[in-house]
Amino acid sequence: MRLPQIQIHTTDIQMDLRIAKPQQHIEQPKATLHIEQPAAILEINTSRGILKIDSSQARRDIGMIGPLESSANYAEKGKQEALKGMARRAREGNQLMDNAGKDQGRATIQNISKQNHGPQRVQFNIKFVPSVGSVKIDYIPGTTDINIQRREPIIDAKVNKPIHEYTSGKVTGTMVQRPDIDIDVIG
Repeated sequence: MRLPQIQIHTTDIQMDLRIAKPQQHIEQPKATLHIEQPAAILEINTSRGILKIDSSQARRDIGMIGPLESSANYAEKGKQEALKGMARRAREGNQLMDNAGKDQGRATIQNISKQNHGPQRVQFNIKFVPSVGSVKIDYIPGTTDINIQRREPIIDAKVNKPIHEYTSGKVTGTMVQRPDIDIDVIG
């Protein structure tokens, strides 16, 4: 006995596909940034230092004195010398008067002459000119006050949105061969 056989013959589909890829473009613009730094406020206050130098004593020591003081010194010296001269003459007059009646007139005058015109000793010693400590220095230091006021920076930042462009992809196709199934029964 013969059984019938089924014979199946298939033909696949064939497609011609055209694929357009999707395109995407993303761009991020830089942020808009504005930064400003205000200058700090700086205040500097100073007071001057005071230096006082008094050299008047040193100037006097070396003989440099002003005309008023010089005139006063010479006037005082002249007055003292005049008083000395008057005292000397009064002393000499008293000597003459005391010895006048004793026959010593000549001897008294000779003694007075020897006192006035004999060798006189002048004191001599080393003297430091100007004297030590004759220049007086006084110093008051100055001060400096610094005041700094810090100022914050001004920052203005604006974030820009990204630029996004998207073109979707597309698939188009045409059928080149249609699918087919052939079934035959043999037998």
